[in-house]
Amino acid sequence: MFSPLGPPLDVLTKTKSQSRPAHRSSKSTSQPSEAASPAARAAISLEYASLRNRSHCPLGLYVVPTAENLLVWDAVLFIHQGYYADSILKFKLTFPYNYPERPPAVQFINDVFHPLISSSGTFALTPQIRAWRPNQHHVFDVLHFIKAAFKRDVLDKIEEADCLNKEAYKYHESTTSFAALATQTSSLSQSDTALYDKGQFSLKTKPAHAIHFAKLKVKTLKEERERLGFGEWQLD
Repeated sequence: MFSPLGPPLDVLTKTKSQSRPAHRSSKSTSQPSEAASPAARAAISLEYASLRNRSHCPLGLYVVPTAENLLVWDAVLFIHQGYYADSILKFKLTFPYNYPERPPAVQFINDVFHPLISSSGTFALTPQIRAWRPNQHHVFDVLHFIKAAFKRDVLDKIEEADCLNKEAYKYHESTTSFAALATQTSSLSQSDTALYDKGQFSLKTKPAHAIHFAKLKVKTLKEERERLGFGEWQLD
C-alpha cells in the first residue's frame, strides 16, 4: 500500500545526488541541514519517523523531507469535503535550526483564498498553537491543524486578529461569496499550471516543490486500476 510518507531518510540521503533539480528558481531562506545542531536533526528525524503512527499523519496528507535539506519538508493535501472540496494543495514545512525550540514555518505553494493564509502563502498556526512548547507540541499537531483549518467548524471560530487575509475573513459576512472563492481555489489547484507546475507566475515566485504530478497514459491508468482491483469507470 502506498504510504502517505515518502521513503525513509536513509534512502533520501542515498538518492540525493540523483534527485533532479527543480525547474524553477527558489530563493529559500531556510538554513542548510548542517546549520542545525545534532539534537535538532535528531528531533526532526524522530518527528518524521513518528508520522508512521496511524493517528499522526492525517488522511489525505502526504509529506516527505526534501533530498537536499532535512529542515525542509514538502507536502500535499487532498481535500474531499466542504468549501474547498477537490482541492489539491501543496505546501512546505521549514524547520528552524534550533528545533524544537521554535515551530516549523508553513508556506503554501498554491494560491489559496483562506483567512489564515497570506498572499505569499504563509499559514498562521496561532488559532491552534498560541505558544509553542518544545517537546509538548509536535509536527503532527501542525499537520492536523492544517487539515482542520479547511473545515467549516474551524473557519467559524477563527478570530480576525489571527487572520493573515482580512478579505477572506469576510467569510463571516457572506458565506456565499466565500464559497465561490473557495471553489475557485479548488479549480485553480487542479489546473495543469498548478498541478503539473506549468509556468504559473505565482508558482514561479514561490519555493520549488519536490512532489510532482504527471498525467498517466490511458493504458497505464487501466493497468493500475486492474492491479488495484478497481472496475471500469462508467462514463455519462
